[in-house]
Amino acid sequence: MTASPADTPESRSINTADLYDERGEELDSIALQFQSLGGLSHFSGPVRTIQCLEDNALVKSTLGTPGEGAVLVVDGAGSLRTALMGDMIAASAVANGWAGVVINGAVRDREVLADLPLGVKALGSNPRKSAKEGAGETDVELEIDGVTVRPGAMIWCDPDGILVER
Repeated sequence: MTASPADTPESRSINTADLYDERGEELDSIALQFQSLGGLSHFSGPVRTIQCLEDNALVKSTLGTPGEGAVLVVDGAGSLRTALMGDMIAASAVANGWAGVVINGAVRDREVLADLPLGVKALGSNPRKSAKEGAGETDVELEIDGVTVRPGAMIWCDPDGILVER
C-alpha cells in the first residue's frame, strides 16, 4: 500500500492551533468537544461523509472500501444511544487506508481503538450495537455544530480540535 499525501508523518503531526494561526479565515473550527479515541492523535485528509442515525451499515460498507488517506465524517445526530463504529469496522478502516474517522455520535471498543493506527474522534462510547439496515446517506453535505462539512474538503484533527476547509 502506498502512502497518500494525507498519510505522511508531516500531515499526521500538523497542529490545528498552528494551522489556524496560518489560515484561519479559510477554515472553520468545530467547537463541539469530541474525544480523541484512536491510536493517532493527529490526522487529516480529504473528507468523505455519511449521515445516519443509530445505523452503522453505511459506515461499515464505506470503511470496507479503499480510503486512500481520507477521513470519514459521520453525522449520527449526536446520538450516544448506540455505537456507530467498533473494533472490527475500525480494523477494516486501517486495512483499507483510511486516515481517520470523526463520528458525531458514539463508538465502542475504546481500548482496541486506542491501539489502532487510526485517528478517531467521537462524542463518547456505548457498548450497544446499532441497527444494520443501511438507513442514511453517503457523500452528502453535513452540518455539525454549525460548521458545513463537504465531501472532498480537507479536515485536520488533533487533541485541540477539528478544523474544516471552507
